[in-house]
Amino acid sequence: MNVLSRLETRGIPYLRALFQSSSIKYLTLLAGVASLGSIFGMASDSMYGVSNQINLIAYWHIGLATAAAVALTVTFLGCALYLATETPFWEFLAHSSGEVGFLMVTLTLVTGSVWGKVIWNSWWEWTDIRLVTFLVIWFIYAGYLLIYSAGGDSASLKRITSVYGIVGFVTVPLSYLSTRLWTPTFHRPTTGNPDADATITVPALLLSIAALLLVYLYLVGSRVQLRELKRRVNYARRDRTLDDHAMGPSQGGD
Repeated sequence: MNVLSRLETRGIPYLRALFQSSSIKYLTLLAGVASLGSIFGMASDSMYGVSNQINLIAYWHIGLATAAAVALTVTFLGCALYLATETPFWEFLAHSSGEVGFLMVTLTLVTGSVWGKVIWNSWWEWTDIRLVTFLVIWFIYAGYLLIYSAGGDSASLKRITSVYGIVGFVTVPLSYLSTRLWTPTFHRPTTGNPDADATITVPALLLSIAALLLVYLYLVGSRVQLRELKRRVNYARRDRTLDDHAMGPSQGGD
């Protein structure tokens, strides 16, 4: 049995069971409460030499950016698996993860702008490579969702959208590596950078990231289940229509 066959026979049932598990909902709630408690109870509000409560938004900003990266990576993998197998589940997973990822990219941009106004006295800065490349991600995945929504049930357009989702993914690692590949205006690397002057309370940040990853998992699971339910309903309606057409002539002959 090859890798794709194992994914089909083991991976899909496992993911369905995960998405249907009620424990995800409770874990998401628990992690969210713990994250809020840690951010407002222990997180530092002093960053880049500025002490302000608005700095606490950084913990959601970074968490949202991390969850967005995970979501768009899942979209990339789902698109690749759909092209390889044409199994509807992978298409549903790719699109659902793209929807949630796009939402998180949007919220990352919004929270970053609010935070940046306090820290750098600017809502936006076109010279900052991270901001510009992240905006490119937003446009790329807005295009992905628009193309998908225009396709309906067209199999050919689903394949085109999947190719788009694979090619467009190159913008994601490019944006996340941009501050190391080019000189940033604002977003200087903090990991592995001894000159970084941002103060982050690590436990609060890790809790925020965990909470937002669980929010992502809950949302994408709900979307996949909804898509599969809609597909079953559509099949049931189609079968009923076919049965009605098949019975119609015979009843008329009587």
